[in-house]
Amino acid sequence: MYAALCFRGCAGSESFRTSSALKPSMRYWLMKSEPDVFSVDDLARSPRKTTAWWGVRNYQARNFMRDEMRLRDQGFFYHSSCPQPGIVGIVQVAKLAYPDETQFDRDGEYYDPAATREHPRWFNVDVQLLRKTRLLGLPEMRSYPDLADMRVLQKANRLSITPVDPEQWKFILKRLDAGGET
Repeated sequence: MYAALCFRGCAGSESFRTSSALKPSMRYWLMKSEPDVFSVDDLARSPRKTTAWWGVRNYQARNFMRDEMRLRDQGFFYHSSCPQPGIVGIVQVAKLAYPDETQFDRDGEYYDPAATREHPRWFNVDVQLLRKTRLLGLPEMRSYPDLADMRVLQKANRLSITPVDPEQWKFILKRLDAGGET
């Protein structure tokens, strides 16, 4: 059974998320970002190599961040919507989910008029860059039968955040390490 937690500043006893602190093992993720919006190099230049993973506007991806991600979970940083999409780094969750400030910016691209500070709709976590990797591109990923079930390789999958199976995580780490780092 999971304990309910309330974010700082939430009204009354309303709970915005369920704590994952009692879940026993680390989870792994693939987190997509368009490099012309925010790249792995941008993350490397950020203070403490840490940033909010903002702007997610898909409920399932939001729920992964809000309800499933735990401190120190790890993820692949994936460049998407670019000439060479693929894994370019490894990150870890550095701060649990909290309201995404971009939903409140009336002049911003990610403004949501239905969101209020009392009842936010969108959340983000902070991620910290652990290391940049060589590009493990989409064609190479598709070439490995061990990764055939990976969500990012499925047709019509457009989620910006997806879980990664621990065996697939290990397999990809071996490929990244075998190919060298940048």
